[in-house]
Amino acid sequence: MEKIIRFKGLCCANCANKIEKKLNKIKGVQATMSYVAGKILLELDDEVLLEKVIEVCKKEEPEMEIIL
Repeated sequence: MEKIIRFKGLCCANCANKIEKKLNKIKGVQATMSYVAGKILLELDDEVLLEKVIEVCKKEEPEMEIIL
């Protein structure tokens, strides 16, 4: 399943890279994050993984807002 989610509230591209690396460690997730565009392109094996992606994002950057 392909999903694009938008985000705002990150302070720098370094933070986006850090989150992207964490997301790509989740089995069944392939993530490409664009700080400039404010988007995360996701390839997910199932819908349950979307909740895990959001959880990881909020854990790494609590001030980051996810827009579904």
